[in-house]
Amino acid sequence: MKPMLLDFSATWCGPCRMQKPIIEELEKKYGDKVEFKVVDVDENQELASKYGIHAVPTLIIQKDGAEVKRFMGVTQGSVLMSELDKLL
Repeated sequence: MKPMLLDFSATWCGPCRMQKPIIEELEKKYGDKVEFKVVDVDENQELASKYGIHAVPTLIIQKDGAEVKRFMGVTQGSVLMSELDKLL
């Protein structure tokens, strides 16, 4: 199972808009080696609640369905890459 990066965000969130291009760059870099999923917390309140999301953006990296790492706030691409590289 490939690693997954869940991006919990909202359309009204300024920092989420700053995070978006960073995630898009990572998607290009990793292609199909990592699954990327954007979760709009307003449209998916149940899922946000299941993951205990209290602030956006929150990024969760999962491997085999288990949470490996969680980042709150805008996170640099280099930080995310080093975590993803550990799982590949």
